[in-house]
Amino acid sequence: MLNNFPSNLHPMSQFSAAITACNTESLFAKAYNDGVNKAIYWEHTFDDSLRLIAKLPTIAATIYRNLYRDGSSIGAIDTNKDWSANFTSMLGYNDPKFTELIRLYLAIHSDHEGGNVSAHATHLVGSALSDPYLSFAAGMNGLAGPLHGLANQEVLIWLTKLQKELGGEVSDDKLKEFVWKTLKSGQ
Repeated sequence: MLNNFPSNLHPMSQFSAAITACNTESLFAKAYNDGVNKAIYWEHTFDDSLRLIAKLPTIAATIYRNLYRDGSSIGAIDTNKDWSANFTSMLGYNDPKFTELIRLYLAIHSDHEGGNVSAHATHLVGSALSDPYLSFAAGMNGLAGPLHGLANQEVLIWLTKLQKELGGEVSDDKLKEFVWKTLKSGQ
């Protein structure tokens, strides 16, 4: 599926669609349909959650490679490497400094207990007994909004525009003028 998406489909849309498609493997959905006792819903939810976490780096790396590395292979997972080292390798980077940066980035961004849009959406959809794949996909759709995760992309676009218009070395006054120009434009 990921290899057949159009190249102009945003990476977050691809990510959400892939996560949603994984729900065909949901142990919770199967157990629920088989009439499992609600006292053990958590066991199947936990199993699905672990399985989903294990799939996310491969999904993300495949999307990245398709969009930015001409669809080259992500390679095999190395059981001697940790999660971050495998992820950077799947992205196509083997610089130990970059691996450390990603390790830090993933640790910092992993704490989302419920105080933001994506965590809230995941909890809300899960409260309807949607399986973890569907619930997490809902959270990723919230993350794709410009006032949440997409804000990172918006900042990079703004910084690129700043650099293009002002060049390398910028005085404090020129930077202040550019910032006020942006704010006054209503963006």
